[in-house]
Amino acid sequence: MAQATLSVPEYTGKPEAGLAGIARRRATGSRWWAIAVLLVALLISLPVLVVVGHVGVDTGEVWSHLYDTVLWRYIGNSLGLMFGVGGGVLLLGVSTAWIVTICRFPGVRMFEWALLLPLAVPAYVIAYTYTGLLDYAGPVQEALRAVFGWQSRRDYWFPEIRSLGGAITMMSLVLYPYVYMMARAAFLEQSVCALEASRVLGCGRWRSFFRVALPMARPAIVAGTALALMETLNDFGTVDYFAVDTFTTGIYRTWFGLGEPAAAAQLGAVLMLFIFVLVLMERWSRGQAGYQHMSTRIRALPRVHLTGWKMAGAIVVCVLPLALGFLIPVLVLAQWAVDTWSNVMSGGRFFDRAANSFILAGVAAMMAAAVGVLLAYGQRMRKSRLTLAAARVASLGYAVPGSVIAVGVLVPLTAFDNALDRWMEAVFGFGTGLLLTGSIAALVYAYLVRFLAVSFNAIEASLGKVTQNLEGAARTLGLGPWATLKRVHLPIIRGSILTAALLVFVDVMKELPATLIMRPFNFDTLAVRAYELASDERLQEAAPAALAIVLVGIVPVVLLSVAIARSRPGSAR
Repeated sequence: MAQATLSVPEYTGKPEAGLAGIARRRATGSRWWAIAVLLVALLISLPVLVVVGHVGVDTGEVWSHLYDTVLWRYIGNSLGLMFGVGGGVLLLGVSTAWIVTICRFPGVRMFEWALLLPLAVPAYVIAYTYTGLLDYAGPVQEALRAVFGWQSRRDYWFPEIRSLGGAITMMSLVLYPYVYMMARAAFLEQSVCALEASRVLGCGRWRSFFRVALPMARPAIVAGTALALMETLNDFGTVDYFAVDTFTTGIYRTWFGLGEPAAAAQLGAVLMLFIFVLVLMERWSRGQAGYQHMSTRIRALPRVHLTGWKMAGAIVVCVLPLALGFLIPVLVLAQWAVDTWSNVMSGGRFFDRAANSFILAGVAAMMAAAVGVLLAYGQRMRKSRLTLAAARVASLGYAVPGSVIAVGVLVPLTAFDNALDRWMEAVFGFGTGLLLTGSIAALVYAYLVRFLAVSFNAIEASLGKVTQNLEGAARTLGLGPWATLKRVHLPIIRGSILTAALLVFVDVMKELPATLIMRPFNFDTLAVRAYELASDERLQEAAPAALAIVLVGIVPVVLLSVAIARSRPGSAR
């Protein structure tokens, strides 16, 4: 019987040949990829290191002034926001996720994806919208005064929208989808066998939910809540507009109001401590979770047909967050945009700001996708503890608020620009000014630090599904690491790369604190323009910019809803 042989290409004119040469080149290539991963991780983590490094810097009496006057208010309001928003997103996210997963009623298939739509609305946009509706001069209070004959604010009581409670409500309405999508995905992964066992042991439907389904989904729910709380601590537009002093507003005022970058960095370090606690909480919950079902019979959860008042209650529970978090704000913004369209367009700057937003988002998305591929593939090439740790460090920026990253980028860039300016003045007789500070390059770098995790996680997950056999076959045929990536991996994971770029694009479009602090002079984006107009109480004129941001944000929400719907075929039917 003829014996099959493996033909290995010969490389004439080179010292390496055959399998030994391929192995040598693979080792050399993997070392270069590992070095690239380490360099990227160092570059991405530099702003965080700068902020942490300023903890011991002497700021004179500035820090004492902050400690005596506003620091405890920052801490109290930040904690209040975290507890309030945490409770709000848990209540809205878990309840709606369980209802659309386990119940059958008219419109449930629509609610499955529609409940994600509030995620497309930035918190500061919904804050501007409801302020215009519910403020003293808004249509709601005007209608109440007309109906009941009230003459002034002293004649009646109405909840104050510009308050800590108002900020909690606004953020809960747009951040609950983080918990909803994580909880629903966890509920879809559960088997009916576990619930059947609880029913046999005498548990009713509600008791089975609290004793079995909810504990099994706890890690996912905690992860979704942690994401929502990170976005809460990152928010600037809402708390600034509502006059709720938090660390993000404090960083901005300390930098621009007091002119103290070191003190702003120290406030950023305190804020990072909050984020660190959230990350530890999420990791601890995941590690402590020991809920498993041992049955090998995995069947889809049965749907409960609701009728009467139960059906009406389920519809109300699903409609309220959708209407308050998406439908009403979008309809109001659309009406305001129509009313002010001619005035907004008269200056011709709207499309300039839209172009600025799209250019920034496009460049940042492409860079994040490219660096995400580098990190994911470099980690795959060199699976050492060092490269794995470096990749994880590089992807931690998403947990750091944009205002903190902005300070961490501006402090070293400003020092570098000033040192270069002094050196040029001394040597050549003329200065250079600020070359990097306040530049597009610096702003894109801040975006890359902030949103690289979004790109890296999507690409890493897709690359992990590519079998090692394809890579081994390419190497056997003489392809190096770069050629293998270009000809084998990239065509396979192209869809995930595009999805990752799209997610980063939308996040950059919505980003306000980093853009507001770092943008070049006279360079506005849609987010910045909406913030400026709202700060001047020109809420209706801010509607076109805000509505454009919301419409762009709908695209990844649709992708997320489709992904969740396909996560368990047949389970949602």
